[in-house]
Amino acid sequence: MSQLTARDLMTPDVVTVPPETPVIAVARLLAERGISAVPVLDKAGTVLGVVTEADLIRRLAGEEDRPQGWLKSLFADPGEQAERYARTHGSTAAEIMTESVVSVTQADSAAHVAHLMEEKGIRRVLVLEEGQLRGIVSRADLLRALVSPPRAGGAELSDDRIRQAVLAAMRKEPWADTFYTLVEVKDGVVEYHGFMRTEQVKRGLKVLAEQVPGVKGVVDATQPMPSYLYAGM
Repeated sequence: MSQLTARDLMTPDVVTVPPETPVIAVARLLAERGISAVPVLDKAGTVLGVVTEADLIRRLAGEEDRPQGWLKSLFADPGEQAERYARTHGSTAAEIMTESVVSVTQADSAAHVAHLMEEKGIRRVLVLEEGQLRGIVSRADLLRALVSPPRAGGAELSDDRIRQAVLAAMRKEPWADTFYTLVEVKDGVVEYHGFMRTEQVKRGLKVLAEQVPGVKGVVDATQPMPSYLYAGM
């Protein structure tokens, strides 16, 4: 999956709406198409924002907003109050949409897309090229890529190259120990020997090896780290 890009993952045929689209029409569109968001584009095709399910729910919830007490209103930010009022009482897509859009390019990796979603706490990113919408990558797209079978093709890596790749990956991780934990590879199967500090490290090294191309399996033949070795570390 790490070799995939946003172009491989994205849904290219994106449903969009113009900014003047009534809120009720946007809600109906999401319900009928079974989608959770719709980009808002102007006549030139420039992305102005996105209307999400959360925006629509906020709009509906705003109908029961009650006036703030005079004491609370003294310390409230007028700009924030006006923004919330507009987004909870707006009647068009432009008035309730989320303007801060998180986007990627078609060449960005699947790992970068996943990182953005996790970091921002969002469910989708737009794929833009020179300001123009090319597609959308959702969490569902990432999950489909994760469970899809690997692409065929490419020469099989030798055991020595796999071993070197595993060791290189271990050296990048501060919790991995290449001194007391030895690595051997036989017919594509990674074997760990020597000593292992904790069960968590054992689990981490198994996952680490599984990420290396060409690895067909992982065997852990290590023993718990003796106390006298801990004393010398």
